Amino acid sequence: MDRQSNAQADDASLFGCNTYSYMRSHSAEACLEQLADLGFEEFEVMVHPGHLWPADLSSGERSALRHMMEQRKLRLISLNMPNIDINVAAAAPGMRAYSLKLLIDTVRLAGELGARGVVIGPGKANPLFAAGADELTKHFFDALDLLCPVAEASGTALWVENMPFAFLPAIGGLLDVLRHYGNDAVRVVYDIPNAYFIGEDFADGLRQCRPLLELVHLSDTGREVYRHDLVGLGTVPFAEVPRALAAVGYNANSKPKPMLEIISRDPDRDIIASAGKLAVLGFHHAT
Repeated sequence: MDRQSNAQADDASLFGCNTYSYMRSHSAEACLEQLADLGFEEFEVMVHPGHLWPADLSSGERSALRHMMEQRKLRLISLNMPNIDINVAAAAPGMRAYSLKLLIDTVRLAGELGARGVVIGPGKANPLFAAGADELTKHFFDALDLLCPVAEASGTALWVENMPFAFLPAIGGLLDVLRHYGNDAVRVVYDIPNAYFIGEDFADGLRQCRPLLELVHLSDTGREVYRHDLVGLGTVPFAEVPRALAAVGYNANSKPKPMLEIISRDPDRDIIASAGKLAVLGFHHAT
């Protein structure tokens, strides 16, 4: 490895990497091998047909993927299904049932692969004529009632993410609902650009969710158009993030590394460039 490659690998090693940008072009195994060669060690793998899809994976293929990760000392932090594709709070019972079947299959797959958690959303409301909060919350709780035992039996966990398009976009409302549900095994993924996009103070948001916080997502966005861009294309004040993480005790001794969730048509370039830009801002102190 030349000096530049060594520096890029050092930057990559400070972060986990989500595979969103590769889910249409690579199998999960090929993607993880490629990202590991770039220096990443921790991963969030997207659940998507052709990339990692429960119905397409035999028992032998699941075992082979886990063996590859163990051989290369890669850590699978989480599985994540694009929550724009499913809706556990949908009005239609059939849509809720379909969404939950996919999530149950994903939770079981997470257990087989050794993932620590499965990222889920609370569900989406109709943006033009939303159902009431009580109805949406009941659907979410019904989903948790079904998914929590599966997660426990599978040796993994449910991690709920703050999502701008969910019926609970702000962390305060999401935490209120989780407290009402009353199962501390259900944890939180705090997505900093998602919070920033809706005008939430992410330092305060991190403080609020600290007792349940399991993972932090990083990418860039502005506040007019929702994005998960490479660092520098949006306006997220990343220089403030290491201090905010340190303030809640988020460090690699007890938590996964901050997870880069960059969506790009040139991901090798943009993800590594983002890691480099963040490294010089002091993320090595936070991780």
